[in-house]
Amino acid sequence: MFFEFNNETPIYRQIADQIEEGIFTGVFPPESQIPSTTEISRQFNINPATVLKGMNQLVEKGLIEKKRGRGMFVTTTAQKQINQQRQDEFFDHYVAAFITEAQQLKLSKDDLIALIERGYQND
Repeated sequence: MFFEFNNETPIYRQIADQIEEGIFTGVFPPESQIPSTTEISRQFNINPATVLKGMNQLVEKGLIEKKRGRGMFVTTTAQKQINQQRQDEFFDHYVAAFITEAQQLKLSKDDLIALIERGYQND
């Protein structure tokens, strides 16, 4: 994990984002334990309350769960939830604008499919 203390993004948000990215990429697989608040706090010299605030955001999203006396664990559905959220964001930010532009250019659905296939062939 890496934190930018002079960044505009609050540290608790950076903590939540870093752990979420670790869940998404498989660094923290389903049902695995994530580092404790104390571990992160000590390792990066961050106030434990700040670390806990970031973790609580992930608990509220259903990505991690507290197991009393044992720590925080990744939920079984966390990766699927993150993937779905990112697909929704991809649609909202890219696909919707792409389709709007295509409609303005009078491109048909078949034209769009051909363009996408061409893009994959160039990859």
